[in-house]
Parts: sequence; C-alpha cells; structure tokens
Amino acid sequence: MRARLNSFYYFCIMNLRNIFSISCEEDFQQLCLETFRFQFEHCDVYRQWCQLTHCKAEDVDNINKIPFLPISFFKSHNVVSRKDEPEDYFLSSGTTNMQRSKHLVFDKEFYIENTFSCFEQFFDKVENYCYVCLLPNYMEQSHSSLICMMDAFVKKSIYKQSGFYKDLHTVANILQDNESKGLPTILFGVSYALLDLVDLGQLQLKKTLVFETGGMKGRRKEISKQELHKRLIEGLGCKDICSEYGMCELFSQAYSLGQSLYFTPNQMRVVISEINDRKNKNLINRTGVINIIDLANYDSVSFIETEDLGRKHIDGSFEILGRLDHSVLRGCNLMWEG
Repeated sequence: MRARLNSFYYFCIMNLRNIFSISCEEDFQQLCLETFRFQFEHCDVYRQWCQLTHCKAEDVDNINKIPFLPISFFKSHNVVSRKDEPEDYFLSSGTTNMQRSKHLVFDKEFYIENTFSCFEQFFDKVENYCYVCLLPNYMEQSHSSLICMMDAFVKKSIYKQSGFYKDLHTVANILQDNESKGLPTILFGVSYALLDLVDLGQLQLKKTLVFETGGMKGRRKEISKQELHKRLIEGLGCKDICSEYGMCELFSQAYSLGQSLYFTPNQMRVVISEINDRKNKNLINRTGVINIIDLANYDSVSFIETEDLGRKHIDGSFEILGRLDHSVLRGCNLMWEG
C-alpha cells in the first residue's frame, strides 16, 4: 500500500512541475483538463460540488465547462486532493475569533518555487532585489502565505539589507541609502504602514519599486485604491504603485506593474462570470465575479470562485473593483442543504 502511495505522489509531483514548462494556451488548456479530472476523482469536496452543480467529469471536454469551487469552502472543509499528512497550512488574515480560511500545504518547497516563477515572469530574478518588508500585521502570523513568500524572497536576496522592519525611521534610512547607491530595491508594505511612511515626509523613491498590499487593517479610514495610490505616489515620489494579487487559498500570484492592472503568470488565469449567472463566463470589459484557475493548486483545487468583483480586458489584464455582497451565503450553505 505504501509503495502505491509513494508512486502515486511521485506522479503528482511530476505533474506539478509541468506548470513551469507551459509555453502556449494549448499547453495551459491541456493541463487544465488533466488537473480537473485528477481533482474530480481525488478531492471529495470538489467532486461533491461538481455533482451539486450537475457537472459530470465525462462531459467536460473544454475548460469553459469546468466548475469553480466557492472559496468559502476553505473555511469549513479540508479542500485536498491527497490522502497523506500535510506538511503545513496557510491561514487567511484575520483575528482569532474570525472564521478563517485554511489551505493545507503538502509541499512548501514547491510553493516557494512557484512564487519565484510567478515573480520572475514580470520582474528580474528574485535574488537581484533588496526587499524592505513593512508588514506589521502579518509578521506575527506564522501561517501567513504572504510572509512565507516574502521570507523566501529575503533569504534569496544577495543584499544584507533585505528583511522585515517595523521602525519607520530605519526603513526610511535604508531606502534613502539604497537610492543613493542605485541598489534595485522593492518596498513591500501594507497600505496603512506605507501611508505612515509618507507622513515622515523624507522620501523620493525614484528607483525603488513600491508594492502595496493588505488594506488599512482598521488602522486608518478606508479610501479607494485610486486615492491610496495617488497619495503614495505623491508622498513617496515614486513613478507608480505595484501590487500582487494572491491569497492563502492560492499558490500563485498575479502582479500589477502599475495603474492597478494585474496580469497573470503562465500557470494562472482569471475568468470573469456574471454575478447572477455564474455559468455565463469569460466576460470581457464587464464587471463580474473573479474566478481563478491556479494550476499550482494541484494538491487542493485549481478552480476557485473568489468573493471579489473585477473586470477583465482584451489583453488579459484585470482589475479588482470590490467585494461581492452576501458572498458567504453561497457555497457551503448549498452543500449542507444538498
């Protein structure tokens, strides 16, 4: 039995590595269909959801027929396509009293390898940047996927200044010194901490890439993304604001190089569906629900319906427009009722 399990998981690992050799849309679609069939067979939660939505595996002959699992299931079920013991898990951000999403992780090394792959499809090699991480709300969370990713980036960096920081004056001094030396630097911070840095009034970051993530976390009044980026650009003297779109339920990240437009790496796609008719997919230039195909999620589910609203453009880029109202009513409740 153990030999069969080892052989089975070796097959899984080999399939996982296929995502790094995707070179065209045909490759992506073929891997989607293979992944769907695997997860329909091995992920009990996903198979039950597919059956509830009247989807039969044998009827799925193109990716437009693949159902998306509501992301809320990660709060109430173990969404897994493996039977062995997980190595670790990621939790969504929030307080201990909140119901938080939990993503079981069977191969953290692969998660890190995939984050490098996603990043390097849009930027230089991971090791070639100095990372100044201003993430106070995440730093104490041992099961944060974001901290796991950034810690791997910091350790990979060739610059000793890379690290996690809380003191704003220390951060300002490092950034000013890096600017004067022309070192390629990424400032990666939560929104409210970056605004606190703006309030110091000392910085002109002409060469630094500024990444914003994570919102206000109750520390400041919520403002629109457009207003936030305007204040950061003016206050930090940078050209634009970059960002990453990721979550604990995903292994891959989309990136924005500015103007709040995100692009997906080769192993990831965004599909927009109508709010009131989720089977009507592939909307272009229309607001709808963001669905994610993440082929790196081989051990859980690669086809996830988020609770975000967005719009996709003809060039493949997408923007995030807000949250879906009453999103918690969909998904788990339907399964329980079924």
